[in-house]
Amino acid sequence: MLEVAAESRHVPSHVQRTVVFLSAMRHFGAELAAKGFRLHYVTLTDPANTQSFETEVAWAVGELQPERLIVLEPGEHRVRGLLGEAAACARVPLEIRADEHFLTPRETFASHASSRKNLIMEFFYREQRKRLKVLMEGGKPVGGDWNFDKENRESFGRDGPHAPAVLRFPPDAITRGVIEDVRRMLPDLPGRIDMFGWAVTRKQALESLQDFVEHRLDEFGPYEDAMWTGQTWLYHSQLSVPLNLKLISPRECIDAALTRHAKRPVPLASLEGFVRQIIGWREFIRGVYFHEGPAYETRNYLDQHGELPSFYWDGKTEMKCLRECVGQVLDHAYTHHIPRLMVLANFALISGVHPRKISDWFLAMFADAVDWVTLPNTLGMAMHADGVTPEQATKKNPAKGPVVGTKPYAASGKYIARMSNYCRHCAFDVEKRTGDDACPFNTFYWDFLIRNKEHFRGNQRMAMVMKNAERLTRPDVVEITVSAKKLREKLGIGAVVGA
Repeated sequence: MLEVAAESRHVPSHVQRTVVFLSAMRHFGAELAAKGFRLHYVTLTDPANTQSFETEVAWAVGELQPERLIVLEPGEHRVRGLLGEAAACARVPLEIRADEHFLTPRETFASHASSRKNLIMEFFYREQRKRLKVLMEGGKPVGGDWNFDKENRESFGRDGPHAPAVLRFPPDAITRGVIEDVRRMLPDLPGRIDMFGWAVTRKQALESLQDFVEHRLDEFGPYEDAMWTGQTWLYHSQLSVPLNLKLISPRECIDAALTRHAKRPVPLASLEGFVRQIIGWREFIRGVYFHEGPAYETRNYLDQHGELPSFYWDGKTEMKCLRECVGQVLDHAYTHHIPRLMVLANFALISGVHPRKISDWFLAMFADAVDWVTLPNTLGMAMHADGVTPEQATKKNPAKGPVVGTKPYAASGKYIARMSNYCRHCAFDVEKRTGDDACPFNTFYWDFLIRNKEHFRGNQRMAMVMKNAERLTRPDVVEITVSAKKLREKLGIGAVVGA
């Protein structure tokens, strides 16, 4: 097992992301050693550590002289490439084993993809439910519907949430040792470490799972899209971190929720919503990542080229929603999916940031970030960038429409006002579209529609929105466009070249 600094530097990994990975590794290594396994473990502070993944693999091959290298399929094309290079240099065959942590084998997803003109998560999810026999009754979905998402869009109103405290784990001796090593070897990583409390062992992960299904699953559904000042966790599970570390399995998550339901019924909208995230969205996103291949990361369907504003790294902005959400990321390397999609990524989308700039930020700053999940979620779903226009097409990357989503998740400040209390305490006016005190989300939202009218002209799901944009008068269009340009300059985003 190898701890190498380069894995925290190819993107500037949040200090908690680095610590959670290394701590989980050290705990697992200790478990293996206690069971009598022979284990060569290279720590971050080992004087002989070259801090390079491929160099350490090459050294191990040279020392051990294996007949072949056998590895579990990596969750990142980059790591797969590094392993291939190391094996080729050492002239040793490389054998990639299928990752059985996931419920959908790659071959199964490929078969699903080949049978459909377009990849639609909802259809994949229904197939999953049937194949895995989850929430099914006589070949039909329990409750008569496949999806109860429309019931899961409640806000907290004026009174705010009353969510129970979440289970957190103070750093033990091993984790404290990791923190000390990371501070010494990687002192310039972004984020804060003081509030670290992630599960880093299988026992802790199972406790987190049980805590969620007992105390927060019932209210998870209705409020899964809601946000509130000072509330990071709300009714969400925090299970993405131990899941992506493979401390627990998706099957265990589903079984725990169903067992709790059998014991004490869970509202169907909450139960189905949780099941959909685990066996639907998570498996679908991984399928897209491998099905689309390494060239996927280069796509830029909307041809956006802006820089990422500096406040994504330090939280220094007058926009309350962004200050709150970036603050959660700095403190915990985490926010739930709506701050990610509808605040952090939405702002990057509508302001014209390059899709790789924001997808690399997500990979860097979240404790649950692995390339297979982060890239399709950000570049695909959030940035609507995973299509290829005829002008962008090459032989290896032919023209095609966006893969993950059929419409962009673009929204003005009104969505944030409806789903949170952020706008009540903001320096900007969520009712205004332009002007010095206008909500920047509003300015950029309308500018986004104006800039991309040709892209969305034939998109039926955007028809109503685009009709509203077409009603803008010429003076309105000029005012919005000029205001957006000035705002981009002020925030350091720069020009949206090509848009």
